[in-house]
Amino acid sequence: MTGLYVHIPWCIRKCPYCDFNSHEKRSDFDEAAYVDRLVEDLGTELSSGQFDIGTVYFGGGTPSLFGPDSFAKILDRFEQDSLEEVTMEANPGTTEYSNLNLYREAGITRLSIGVQSFDSGHLETLGRIHGPNEAQHAIEKAMAAGFDSVNLDLMYGLPHQSINQALKDLDVAINYQPQHISWYELTIEPNTVFAKTPPPLSTIDYRADMEDAGVELLSEHGYRRYEVSAYARSGQECRHNLNYWTFGDYIGVGAGAHGKKTTQDGIFRTTKIRQPGSYLSGTAGSFKRVPDEDLPAEFMMNALRLLNGVEERAFSMNTGLEIDVIRETVEQLRSWKLMHPTRLQLSSQGLRQLNGVVAQFLNS
Repeated sequence: MTGLYVHIPWCIRKCPYCDFNSHEKRSDFDEAAYVDRLVEDLGTELSSGQFDIGTVYFGGGTPSLFGPDSFAKILDRFEQDSLEEVTMEANPGTTEYSNLNLYREAGITRLSIGVQSFDSGHLETLGRIHGPNEAQHAIEKAMAAGFDSVNLDLMYGLPHQSINQALKDLDVAINYQPQHISWYELTIEPNTVFAKTPPPLSTIDYRADMEDAGVELLSEHGYRRYEVSAYARSGQECRHNLNYWTFGDYIGVGAGAHGKKTTQDGIFRTTKIRQPGSYLSGTAGSFKRVPDEDLPAEFMMNALRLLNGVEERAFSMNTGLEIDVIRETVEQLRSWKLMHPTRLQLSSQGLRQLNGVVAQFLNS
C-alpha cells in the first residue's frame, strides 16, 4: 500500500510552537487555484508509476479552511471503495459553524481535531484561535457527523501546566469517547517563536511523571498506546501514520509536501517547493536518493516509535540492507536493556530514551 499526503499550507494564525510549512491566510488566497494545482501535481505523481493508494491524509496548516467540494475534487481521482482511510485535519475556530456532514459526504472518513487543551489560559499561551467552548462544540459536531473515526490532538508539558491540569484535559477528551487520541509533549522546535523566546517548562522528571499518569488514565478507559504519542480504541489505529512508522512509501503533493518512493535504484525522498506562490506557478521540487548509510537511522527513527516495534526481517525488507549492518548496535542496546531481545522494539526504559537510542544508529 502507498499513502497519499496532501498539504494545505494556510492557517488563520501561525502558532508559536509550530514548525510546519504554514502561512497565514491573506486576502488574495485562492482556494480553487490551489486545488487545481494539487490535482495537476497528483496526476503527475500517479503517472510516474503504479501505485496502490490505500490512505489519504490532508494535513496543514488548517485543511478545514477549504470547503468540502475541494476535497471531493481531489478524491474523485480514486474509487472511494479502494481507500481504507481518508483523514482531514481540522481546527476549532474553523469547523464549529460548518456542516461537517458535507465533508463526510465528500469522502473524509476520519477527522483529526487540533484541540491541544481545554484550558483557556493554556490555549492563549499556545496562540490558538479557539477557546474551550469552541473546542467542545467542534468535537460534539464531529462525533455527531458519523465519521468512521475522530481523533483529538492534545498537548502536555505546557508552560505552568500541572499534572492535574493535564489529566483534566484528558478527562474532558475521554468523556466524548473519540476513537483515537493523540497526546504529545510540547517540544521547542528550531525556527519557531518559542525557539526565539522559550516559555518556562517544567523539569524533565515532572513531565515524565505527567506522561506516566496520562498513559495510565488513557489505558483505564480503553485507549491502547500503540505509538509514542498515539492512543486508540481497538482497531482504530491511524493506518496512514502506521505506514510512515513501518517505513512504507507515500506520495506527497502540495507546497512543502514530502514523499518517499522505493525503486530498483534505491529509496528516494521527494520534496515539493515550500512557498505556495512558487508551488502554484509549477516550480519543481527535489527528488533525492537516500544514501545507504542514512537508512538505518531513518528506518529506526520511525519503527522504534511503535510500542510493539517491528520484526527484525522488516529492516531488510524495507531498506534493502542486510540486518548485519545494525547488528552490533542492536546487540549493544539489548545488553543495556533498552531493546527487546528478539524484535526491533524498545523496552519501557528505551522508550524514554528514544532520541538517544535512534542516535546510536547514525553511525551504524
